[in-house]
Amino acid sequence: MSLDSKVPHGEMDKKWTDYKGHVKLVNPANKRKLEIIVVGTGLAGASAAASLGEMGYKVKAFCFQDSPRRAHSIAAQGGINAAKNYQNDGDSVFRLFYDTVKGGDYRAREANVHRLAEVSAAIIDQCVAQGVPFAREYGGLLSNRSFGGTQVQRTFYAAGQTGQQLLLGAYSALERQVALGNVTMYNRHEMLDIVKIDGKARGIIARDLVNGTLEKHFGHAVLLCTGGYGNVFYLSTNAMGSNVTAAWKAHKQGAFFGNPCFTQIHPTCIPVSGDYQSKLTLMSESLRNDGRIWVPMKKDDNRKAVDIPEAERDYYLERRYPAFGNLVPRDVASRAAKERCDEGYGVGTTKLAVYLDFKDAIVRYGKIEAGKTGNDTADHDSIVKMGKAVVEEKYGNLFEMYEKITGENPYEMPMRIYPAVHYTMGGLWVDYELKTTVDGLYALGEANFSDHGANRLGASALMQGLADGYFVIPYTLGNYLADDIRTASIPTSHPAFEEAEKKVSDRINTLMNIKGKQTVESFHKRLGKIMWDKCGMARNAQGLQEAISEIQALKKEFWSDVKIPGDINEMNPELDKAGRVADFIELGELMCKDALDRNESCGGHFREESQTEDGEAKRDDDHYSFVSAWEFKGESEWQLNKEPLTFEIVKPTQRSYK
Repeated sequence: MSLDSKVPHGEMDKKWTDYKGHVKLVNPANKRKLEIIVVGTGLAGASAAASLGEMGYKVKAFCFQDSPRRAHSIAAQGGINAAKNYQNDGDSVFRLFYDTVKGGDYRAREANVHRLAEVSAAIIDQCVAQGVPFAREYGGLLSNRSFGGTQVQRTFYAAGQTGQQLLLGAYSALERQVALGNVTMYNRHEMLDIVKIDGKARGIIARDLVNGTLEKHFGHAVLLCTGGYGNVFYLSTNAMGSNVTAAWKAHKQGAFFGNPCFTQIHPTCIPVSGDYQSKLTLMSESLRNDGRIWVPMKKDDNRKAVDIPEAERDYYLERRYPAFGNLVPRDVASRAAKERCDEGYGVGTTKLAVYLDFKDAIVRYGKIEAGKTGNDTADHDSIVKMGKAVVEEKYGNLFEMYEKITGENPYEMPMRIYPAVHYTMGGLWVDYELKTTVDGLYALGEANFSDHGANRLGASALMQGLADGYFVIPYTLGNYLADDIRTASIPTSHPAFEEAEKKVSDRINTLMNIKGKQTVESFHKRLGKIMWDKCGMARNAQGLQEAISEIQALKKEFWSDVKIPGDINEMNPELDKAGRVADFIELGELMCKDALDRNESCGGHFREESQTEDGEAKRDDDHYSFVSAWEFKGESEWQLNKEPLTFEIVKPTQRSYK
């Protein structure tokens, strides 16, 4: 089956404007009669719920945390891209569009990416109006820094906590609508299924996580804004609660899953320290602006980093990719670090780490500070002191976090970093309007597949989440709901609601009655190890086939021997986790299947059978220039549907950052 992405006709830079000019509208009086369910209240969900509430719709927002302020969007550190060209360094909407398509290794849909680039500037204006405290230059203009995969400075930031500040902006907009009565918040509620009536999404079944009761909620449309599925790997930079459950339930109800094997490995994470660890910590990619990445030139060099002279250091990214240096995209930087460690040049106790060194930046900034005061005779110690103050202002909270976790002072010793699972480019397949293959069901932000291709450029996750919520869904949703204004609210006593609730309840009872011997956590850990070893930074046919068999066996074992303490009708985090891990196990199998089917390397998906002579990813555009959209057919059974990708403007070429 070939999928219709509903991309408007016409020239690329006019598609979105023309779409908005001709889209169907819902008048204000009718909006008040229409109910919308928003699942997830991170950046995409909070911005969508706030915008739709502001427009007059009746919105119900579901958050499985105790507050939307705890959404994982809070953890994004480095910044948000926008094509404002404040630096006058050659940026433009076209350049952001081009960098994003190329950075995604030509596996994204051009029209969606162009729209993202177009609305990017408006996002910054919206957030400044909300009071988001972006960093500013001396003259008051907003400041920008560089991120990987680009040669311009277009990343707006608030120290090393950009995600937190943007989320507080979206949260304040959301809470305003809650106070006005346009949005009803359901905190500590987890969506456990969607309800379909006559083929359309018409509501959800949610579980109150405090008392365990199931609830039925109606909506004329359902928006899933539930983030990514990186925790399928167990160890990742994601918050431990992040999961795939909402998207997976939708998938099993007919929503196609797009490109599940496209996961992003972030190059700048604190290395694993032991088996006891349950999550990994990200060090912002913004550190690659000023930090230089290197390994010793000698194998198994056990000297302290500061004792290794300059002549014996290999700044391998600068050596291999002179044009972009330390600012190559994430997939390229991650593979290069893995290659050096695999060859025996890794550092630290595990030898699975490389250095990120700020020494040169500290001296450079110190000299600039000395120059500002005309102090040409400043000694080295004074220069270092002034330089450290500048670095602290730009990255202070990140350095503090690193020192807390590792016990080392990164101002004095280079940081040790290693790649880790971070973001997922795969997700529910959506068309240009962000609608899934189920009518009335939409997916926004990281929960959909749409804008990043096989790799995400740094600082574009915040951009996509807010673009979808503030500037895309308010138009596209109206186009669907305009035909629904005569549909009255359907009572939740409708048989479809009763049936869905029973299905959810039966599954919970089945889980509780297994009464096995192994913890949920132990199954999750085992799944993560299979995924990381065989579907992680490098994949090959044999490993993927083994992984599929191992995951199927793990699933059988899980459903016959998992131990869940406690009761159903009470607060039971182990039960919540069990449901999520069961979904991860099924998703893991599909990811391996997708990776096996895609017999090429692109972006974060690196098939060892498909690489150039110097170890770079080798795409196969003749056979794989499509989105893999998987349709659920039954246990361990999926059908592949393809959305062909055509490139009108950014013609696919071998990616080079040299």
